[in-house]
Amino acid sequence: MTTRRTLLTAAAAAAVPLAAPPVVAQTAWPNRPVRVVVPFAAGGSVDVMARTIAQRLQDRTGQTFTVENRTGANGTIGGIAVSTATPDGYTLLISASVQTIARLVMRNPGYDPITDLKPIARTGEGPCLIACSPNRQQKTMAEVKAAALANPRDWSFGVSALGSAGHLSTIQFTRAIGADVTLVPYRGTTPALADLMGGNIGVQIDPMLAMLPPVRAGNLHGLALTAPRRNAAAPDLPTTAESGFPEVDAQSWWVVWAPPRTPDTITARIAEEVEGIMTEPAVRARLEGLAIVPLFEKGAELNSYIQRDFERAERLLKLAGVQPE
Repeated sequence: MTTRRTLLTAAAAAAVPLAAPPVVAQTAWPNRPVRVVVPFAAGGSVDVMARTIAQRLQDRTGQTFTVENRTGANGTIGGIAVSTATPDGYTLLISASVQTIARLVMRNPGYDPITDLKPIARTGEGPCLIACSPNRQQKTMAEVKAAALANPRDWSFGVSALGSAGHLSTIQFTRAIGADVTLVPYRGTTPALADLMGGNIGVQIDPMLAMLPPVRAGNLHGLALTAPRRNAAAPDLPTTAESGFPEVDAQSWWVVWAPPRTPDTITARIAEEVEGIMTEPAVRARLEGLAIVPLFEKGAELNSYIQRDFERAERLLKLAGVQPE
């Protein structure tokens, strides 16, 4: 597999502070505006999830929750900004599964998301959607495989973030194809989608939340979902297993994080609000309409889930020969 990757290390390393901030005593949360950092571009699945949660937190608490897109370095710019923020509950991170994978794809990411962020709540999970550029004739995974085997240099796959569910699915798919296609990295789903719709890349695999609208609008060919069963938001799209590629099965998930050493009383309060949000019928209907399964998970159960997912990604990346750069 041939890859073209941007240099991420310098930007992340430059953001590391000399010392961690002190723990700040806090009485009532929230009593002033809260900053919600999204480490990827606006319009993608992470951004949509973050804005949904931030708006409802604002409505429920009466305080302002401002979403700030801090893109770059495969999500580590935003991640470092939160990991080094004052641990008082007024800077939060909302991101996807890719956030935990930084040290698997970067030689010096500048921080360790597993230890330098405090997970508060997992809010949802969902399949990825495999889509083909509209200027390509292929409309099934089998057709893409045949075309890529015949002319691998004509095929490039967009990767919105290294180590993301879409990237892991792309590794699974390209290994199943067996052709030396090119992977093109981007700073988020939205810029990759622009190139996919413009015909600059041939295929993209990313969370269904972001990929389904352009497929429904006829701007992309939807090929399949990386899920064990069809999704109610797109019942006409087959699964990868139905398409003959059961090994392509990575799904994305979303978590709310805080800086490390944020007091348990504050993270428990935030988790309480998030749990309430994820049970609201209007929120559940919105997310389910975007092919996300709403859920709530916290504490030891969440920590265990993140560790298992990290180990799975590590095995897959090593199998594909992906080395930190």
